[in-house]
Amino acid sequence: MANIGYIQVVRHCNHFCGFCSNPTTPYVHTFETMKVLVDDLVARKYFGVILTGGEPSLHPELPRIARYATDQGLHVRMITNGWRMADEGFAKEMAEAGLKIVHVSVYSARPEVEARLRGTPATLEKAYAAVDNAQRYGVEVNINCVINKLNADHLDENIRHWLKHHPHVRHFVWNNLDPSMGRAEVNQAEFTPRLADFELSLYRAMRLLHQSGRTFRVEKVPLCYMADFAWASTETRKIVKGEERIVHFLDAKQTVRQTDWGHRYARSCDVCSLRTICGGLFDRGDAYDPAELHPVFVDRDAVVESILRDPRDPSYEFRSLEAWREDFERRLVDARARHAQRDPNTDGPAGMSPPGAPTVGMVTDQGQRLFEAKRLTEGRKAERLGIALERADGALKSPETQGDKP
Repeated sequence: MANIGYIQVVRHCNHFCGFCSNPTTPYVHTFETMKVLVDDLVARKYFGVILTGGEPSLHPELPRIARYATDQGLHVRMITNGWRMADEGFAKEMAEAGLKIVHVSVYSARPEVEARLRGTPATLEKAYAAVDNAQRYGVEVNINCVINKLNADHLDENIRHWLKHHPHVRHFVWNNLDPSMGRAEVNQAEFTPRLADFELSLYRAMRLLHQSGRTFRVEKVPLCYMADFAWASTETRKIVKGEERIVHFLDAKQTVRQTDWGHRYARSCDVCSLRTICGGLFDRGDAYDPAELHPVFVDRDAVVESILRDPRDPSYEFRSLEAWREDFERRLVDARARHAQRDPNTDGPAGMSPPGAPTVGMVTDQGQRLFEAKRLTEGRKAERLGIALERADGALKSPETQGDKP
């Protein structure tokens, strides 16, 4: 299995997105605390690691931890806003550290929309420079985009921009907005879209990429809104292949192991032919309307075969549909047994922490002071932008402060 883990390297950022689900906390990392998390992924026989944040490039030890992960045999990726990768020297340093793929996050090719979403002006040119620098030094580029209310109507316009101006980019990832955490939770009315808001532009965007021979993935979008491209759903691919995901959160959640990719369903989903391979509606924040879900009646096995026979993703051991059915039915039985034993009081991230998981980061006196100063600065910025600042209670549920450390 091509399981890929996530390590949040930092939780601060030089942008101020109004829908950020992982904002500033008092937790900090040193090289040694990150090294432990890399070792954990290696022990779990993971294929790779994604270094994320916050904005991971703000950590001074990022090239060093990327090199360490590479030397341990992990496929190293990074999710970034591109600000530091726009510096050619830094891009070269990350390439030499073994970075294989950089996911550059761009939400809209319209400058005024991107500036509103980022809470920061003039970010697009930095992102474009990061894309070009990555290509220059042999790092594959993926473009990440969070679907939200402000870009929902022009996802295809964004793709046309990339095809015209950066034709070397071959892979794109969309994530529907997670309204359950951080700043996204308290700004749902401004940023959370209806599913119908993006249905047409997402379809047009996927069709453009498919016709051009490029690849793409879509996360947190139910299959009734994926039309002809159900095989591109991240959750569906993980359900079909039985994959898991570890996220080492740099906050009170700590380590979360996700093995169950099903979320929220409507009663009408019971008759949908794709129900068993659909992740449903990701909505822990109660911001979406399950009434928007509807059944579809297409050949489930045709979707499965598209995934099993994808030559660009040879990570699943069973290539025949018959062998997959046998494996899948066994996994369904196991999943139902787990659900029957689940304690509703520990459902969600707190109930998904694997036994023996390593401690993620630490809270130092200096980290606490920096967090408090950042909250003051961001509070003023939020007031100026007319958005709400995230609640601090989750960030402050921290282990005992460990004193000042480097």
